[in-house]
Amino acid sequence: MSLNMNYRLPIPAAFTFLLALPLAGRAQTAPAARTAAPLAVGTVAPDFKGKDATGKPIELKQLLKKGPVVLYFYRGQWCPYCSKQLSQLQDSLQLLTAKGAQIVVVTPETQENIGKTVEKTKAAFPIVQDQGFVIMKAYNTAFTVDPAIVLKYKGFGVDLQQANAATEDVLPVPATYVIGRDGRIKFTYFNPDYKKRVSVRRIAAAL
Repeated sequence: MSLNMNYRLPIPAAFTFLLALPLAGRAQTAPAARTAAPLAVGTVAPDFKGKDATGKPIELKQLLKKGPVVLYFYRGQWCPYCSKQLSQLQDSLQLLTAKGAQIVVVTPETQENIGKTVEKTKAAFPIVQDQGFVIMKAYNTAFTVDPAIVLKYKGFGVDLQQANAATEDVLPVPATYVIGRDGRIKFTYFNPDYKKRVSVRRIAAAL
């Protein structure tokens, strides 16, 4: 009796579907990792709209009619480096406003957490909640946090998805852009090392 090595047992269609289902599910639900990169000087700054902590509308196009805009991104009230930077910004705010600049700060954190930031830093400038990371994506500051870092933060009591009311672990590079009245980027500070921030005096010199 000879054995036919090419013979294959038929696989039920329903079983084939079950095998494929987990892979299809993962493909649909796993978001692509985001990477950040600075917008170049001379680039037209993407327009954006939002509301500050008081509910006041903030729109880049309207702000530029009054003067240049300095756009800051920060990670959250849980980040001591962010709180320090915003406190220093508030203390030296006149260096920028004296040159006609308007300050806008963007963050992914919730309005409740923005309130904590204001309390910590005494910030008198508008802070805009970036729901869905729309502004962060437009300015290429959004990036997906490494899972190991996410777990490390959770060990410190920081749940990024909860802090941002989001379904992804995304943060901004704490970048700073100076946008001229012509709508083009005049200055960019973009350092992936969140411990390093640009000084207010350097921003003032760029205005």
